[in-house]
Amino acid sequence: MQFIIEKRNEKSQKMQILIPIFSLIISAVLGAIVLLLSKANPIDTYRAIFKGAFGSNTKIQYTLVKMIPLLMCGLAVGIAFRLRFWNIGAEGQYVMGVIGITWVMQFWTWLPGVLLLPIGLLMAIIFGGLWGGIPGALKAQWKVDETLTTLMMNYIAIGIAEYLYISAWKAPKSNMGTIKYPEIAWIQRFWGKVHYGIFIALILVVVLYFILYKTRWGFELNMIGKNSEAARCQGVSIKKNIIIAMFLSGSIAGLAGGIDSAAVTHCLTKGVNSGYGFTGIIVAWMSGLNPFISIIVALFLAALKTGADALQITMHLPSAMGDVLQGLILIPLLAGSIFIDHTIKPRAKAKEDK
Repeated sequence: MQFIIEKRNEKSQKMQILIPIFSLIISAVLGAIVLLLSKANPIDTYRAIFKGAFGSNTKIQYTLVKMIPLLMCGLAVGIAFRLRFWNIGAEGQYVMGVIGITWVMQFWTWLPGVLLLPIGLLMAIIFGGLWGGIPGALKAQWKVDETLTTLMMNYIAIGIAEYLYISAWKAPKSNMGTIKYPEIAWIQRFWGKVHYGIFIALILVVVLYFILYKTRWGFELNMIGKNSEAARCQGVSIKKNIIIAMFLSGSIAGLAGGIDSAAVTHCLTKGVNSGYGFTGIIVAWMSGLNPFISIIVALFLAALKTGADALQITMHLPSAMGDVLQGLILIPLLAGSIFIDHTIKPRAKAKEDK
């Protein structure tokens, strides 16, 4: 019997719930196989990851701190993904946000201290937005493939950052890295390592949910993503929406970089490209582009990142094993996501000629 893949008239709500569950089960099985091949006990390894992420107040705090940029980068790429614009460039937009806030902190010293943080975050938003807007404009105007442009712009942004912290903006008496931001411009902490940036991220979740699900613009994005030709026939401007969506997407990723920099590192230094932008793609896909579900997914992936750091000590495994397990989460999810929009049906047998 032959089968065909047929597009559904509407997305399957049941599959939107079941696919992530089954994907995680398959990922756990695949991860167990990889761990067994690495001569590690899968149960002990998963237990070590959980304890590394939630085993104490301090570990919970580190997990929450990592969750903030993951959540914001997931929200950022989720906006672009809604109109089927594959923004793979959140990492570069995040880095440009850090460059934007560092520029203010290092050279805008004439500003009153209380204005450094808000102006710095505003520049992070602008730098990230412009970096996202470039591939958006290229796609809108000349139909340049966004996957290639957004991906390559990541490495341009990382190269610029490396040049700045190694040479142009390097702090005196430092091997690499810029000067520390003034303490008055730091985002303060309220519980151990957890800072007030978490509330900005949660407010963004609510605001974006309202915009994407309750406004005309959100409806237009959804329409473009489902059928761009039908949207064009309804008078929706495809070009304008692509550029606006990509500027907003890059702005949020840039803000994530600005917040993490002002709250955690307090400077531009090596390791600014920490992978939050790339992991944000997984957050967006696993959440089904739903801002509220993104909170749960970001927390899960943050726990995986934090817990993976403990694998070197407890299980004598490389910390890169966490990246491997993340990849094993994404592959089944991408493979299974086809069943949200499509269904498999047996092919009808052609009638024999009489």
